[in-house]
Amino acid sequence: MATTDRQATTLALAHALSAAERGLAVIPLSRTKLPALRSPHRDDPAPAPCHGECGRLGHGVYDASTDPARIRELFAAAPWATGYGIACGLPPHHLIGLDLDTKSETDSSAALRELALRHLFTIPPTVVVLTPSGGRHLWLSGPPDVVVPNSAGRLAPGIDIRGAGGYLVGPGSRTRHGAYAAAPGTAHLAPATCPPALLRLLLPPPSPHRAAPGRATTDAHGQGLVQFVLAAHEGQRNTRLFWAACRAYEDGMGAALVDPLVEAALNTGLSEREARATIASAARMKGHRS
Repeated sequence: MATTDRQATTLALAHALSAAERGLAVIPLSRTKLPALRSPHRDDPAPAPCHGECGRLGHGVYDASTDPARIRELFAAAPWATGYGIACGLPPHHLIGLDLDTKSETDSSAALRELALRHLFTIPPTVVVLTPSGGRHLWLSGPPDVVVPNSAGRLAPGIDIRGAGGYLVGPGSRTRHGAYAAAPGTAHLAPATCPPALLRLLLPPPSPHRAAPGRATTDAHGQGLVQFVLAAHEGQRNTRLFWAACRAYEDGMGAALVDPLVEAALNTGLSEREARATIASAARMKGHRS
C-alpha cells in the first residue's frame, strides 16, 4: 500500500475514534465510499438476511461500533480503508442526515429553504460536512422512538435522507473524489434536534388501514428484507434485491414492499430503472404480474 494510502488509513482511524468518543458508531469505508469489508456471505448461493449474528465482520452498517477496540479491529481487517462511515438512527443521537446534492440540475439548498418556508421550520445550527463535489451533509438528531427511513429525492429533488440502516461519510475521510471536512465553525457542535415539522416530512405516510392480526410480524419481516437490501455492497446489490423481492412475493407482501425495496436499492447505488426491473423479474418468477 502506498505511503499516502497508509497515511489516509491512519487519519481515517483517528477521526473514527474521535467520532466514537462523541457517541457516533462508525465503520471503515473504502475510497468508493462503500463499506471496506466485504460481506462474508457474498458467495452464498441464497444468502439469508444476517446483521452480524454469524459473528464475522463484513455486515456494513451493522458492524458499526463506538468501542475503540472493536473499531481498531475493523480497521485492522481493512487496511485499505481511507474513510469511515457514521451509522444513522442509533442512540444516543439517533442521527438523521440531510444530503444536499449538487449532481442534479436542481438547487438542493434552495429546495430545502423553500420547504422550510412552506412548512414553517428552521434548521438550527448543527454539524455541516462539506463533500468533495460541493454538496453538504446536515446532521440532525431524531427522537429515540421514531425510525426515519432512507430515501433519495423523496423530500425534494437533490435531497437524500440517511436514516436507520444508512450511514454518512465522516469528516476527515478521503475518497477517490476528494476529502470530506466539517464546515468551519460546526465541528464542535452536537447534532441539532430535527424540527418537528421537518421530521413529519421525513416519515412515510401512515397506513390508511387498521393493522390486522399478525400485521406487526409481517411489517417486521418486511423491514428485515429492506434492511437486507440496504446492507448490500457493490457487486451484490441486484442479487440481494432480487432475493428480497422473491421472499416478499412468496410471503404475500410483494406489492406492498415494491416502493420500500426500490428506495433501499437507490440508497445502495442502483438506478430506479434497474431496481424496478429486478423486482419485476422476481414478481414474474413467483407468478405475479408486476
